Amino acid sequence: MHESALSPFDGAAILIVLAACLGYLNHRLLRLPSSIGLTVMGALASLLVVAIDRFVPGVSLAGRVVDFLNGLDFHKTLMEGMLSFLLFAGALHVDWSHLRKGGLLVLAFSTIGVLVSTALVGFGFKLLVDLAGVPVPLIWCLVFGALISPTDPVAVMSVMKRAAMPETLQATVAGESLFNDGIGVVVFSILLAIALGTDQFTLSGAFNYFLREALGGALLGLGIGWIGFRMMKSIDDYPIELLISLAMVMGGYSLAMALHVSGPVAMAVAGLLIGNAGLTYAMSDQTQDYMVKFWELVDEVLNAVLFLLIGLEVIAIAGEPALLVLGLAAIPLVLAARAISVGAPLALFGRSVQMGPLAMPTLIWGGLRGGISVALALSLPAGPERTAILAATYLVVMFAVVVQGGSIGGLIRRLSAKAAASA
Repeated sequence: MHESALSPFDGAAILIVLAACLGYLNHRLLRLPSSIGLTVMGALASLLVVAIDRFVPGVSLAGRVVDFLNGLDFHKTLMEGMLSFLLFAGALHVDWSHLRKGGLLVLAFSTIGVLVSTALVGFGFKLLVDLAGVPVPLIWCLVFGALISPTDPVAVMSVMKRAAMPETLQATVAGESLFNDGIGVVVFSILLAIALGTDQFTLSGAFNYFLREALGGALLGLGIGWIGFRMMKSIDDYPIELLISLAMVMGGYSLAMALHVSGPVAMAVAGLLIGNAGLTYAMSDQTQDYMVKFWELVDEVLNAVLFLLIGLEVIAIAGEPALLVLGLAAIPLVLAARAISVGAPLALFGRSVQMGPLAMPTLIWGGLRGGISVALALSLPAGPERTAILAATYLVVMFAVVVQGGSIGGLIRRLSAKAAASA
């Protein structure tokens, strides 16, 4: 007897085939950047399925697609699988010497910035849901603020590859995105526990949890990175060294989950260590070449699948007009909160690290939301709050990936030309 349910291999095969086919069509027809093209193509494919269901009764394609997506468990697939590879691969390409110059800003953006943005978006979203007549309590609005505030390292890294900006600014934006998602997940977990009534909130308890997750993740990442570095330095055999890097990512992330510390922060720190000290002091030229190309390939393949999944998730969003208006109204709210949460630290510390006139517009418009926000929204329990939050999250992410991601390169070029002309 054959099993009717798809196996994990079947699910992965379907996603890879879809990503390859839609990526090919995008390259031949739309010629959009890969992340934007696959998101758009995935969304169009979802809308086509909805249209077929509407005009051809009895087909029920949408139901099958929703069942497939639910079976994949987007949250678990990203947060407990893909994210470890994507963060390590992203951190591998961040230059520590440039990141260090903006280190104070990265720290401020990743901690204070996330907390400020969470509060601003949360209270602002409460006003929006009240105006829209959607019953969402304040604590759930703050949950939305926490999941939408961190910039997504995958989306940001994708943009950084195409945008010509000063290296220190590029490293600061990339570094912030690597660390603030880990901090954002911790804040989200605390607020969700309060919303569900599973945890009694105390300021000291929340601080201790935050400190354990963030600091514990950083220390674990340093430990994993140091062990991997020492092992790689003692040999010169690129297949084994690639295997060591895979062991760091998969074993390290699993260990972080078991120790209840932040896996994303651990992977970012480990990737930074191997990408700087490891590539420079522990590898031969041949191993460096293989290491960089291998992780670039992993990054590209997983990026393709992730942005395709984001596009496909449009089929799971309820189509009520009130929710559509609510989601559209959330876009300027999130951008305004981003402007305030990065503007204050930039005003305090930006001049000391000479960030330049490109910093503020780049940090606001280049602070993209992506798969992590969608995954956290999809992890929420069923209820009216989940529907409203999911709709708002999806529209903010789609706007970020397609509009912000598609225009950031041109914005930077125009600002650079204007700055050069006025110099």
